[in-house]
Amino acid sequence: MPEIERPDGARLHYEVSGDGFPVLLLAPGGADSRISMWEENFYHPVTELSRHFRVIAMDQRHAGRSTAPAEPFSYEQTAADQLAVLDALGIDQAHIVSAGGGTAQAWRLAHDAPQRVTSIVAQTPVGIDPAVNSLSTYLRQFDEAMRFPRAEGLPKVIAAAQRDSRFAANPAAGPFAGRLHSDPGFREEVLALRRERYIVRVVRFRDGLWPAGSAYFSVPEEWMTRCPAPLLLLPGSDSAHPELLAKRIADEAPRATLLDADFAAAGKRTQTLGTLVSFLTTHTPR
Repeated sequence: MPEIERPDGARLHYEVSGDGFPVLLLAPGGADSRISMWEENFYHPVTELSRHFRVIAMDQRHAGRSTAPAEPFSYEQTAADQLAVLDALGIDQAHIVSAGGGTAQAWRLAHDAPQRVTSIVAQTPVGIDPAVNSLSTYLRQFDEAMRFPRAEGLPKVIAAAQRDSRFAANPAAGPFAGRLHSDPGFREEVLALRRERYIVRVVRFRDGLWPAGSAYFSVPEEWMTRCPAPLLLLPGSDSAHPELLAKRIADEAPRATLLDADFAAAGKRTQTLGTLVSFLTTHTPR
């Protein structure tokens, strides 16, 4: 399967489907942003978009079949990883189709390399709206990842990761679950740590994924007012993906289009997919 190795030893798994102008998929899942997360979506972007475009799906570092050192999460690093995948494929520009936590990655990619991003589809963007949520909404996702090793010890963390490497479904396994699942040497490295040192690594990872200081996590709030890429926004409807946040982005970003909140309703899915394909086609360079 296609993969690239990064300078720090991380290995990034990706898959390519279809032909045409490139579309890079940034899956939902936060710390567990992997290709398989799209299977739970109201449409499958690999299946549907590869009929029109060259679709690149990837497991972000620490997720799925991608591995990385046990270092803090960094949006600067995820953008660099994504650019490295595009570079390996000889791609100068791409549309970005993102969902959930992948939207925060999309903002950072457009922030760091605006010349590489032709448009962004942002489905159910994550972020803070004080009327609906707070930073603790996101930080609590890691509560079990900190409680479990303190209560049960690191051997039990490793056993949890070997049973199920999906952090979103099995937070006791921690954010490094993928590598703990597949790499015996890494398991020995973690076992050699004091449990409090391991917990510090988890906390640092959490604070990199959900940092304080910006409603959008990965970019300064004022950047959204000058985001150069055309945006298609599909609003969320829960505390982690507030509808009001999508509306704020639509109001602030210079080139944003906001769909109705019922975009994924059974009777509207075909229409929504048509709108999405039309948006990408319209913004494909001629």
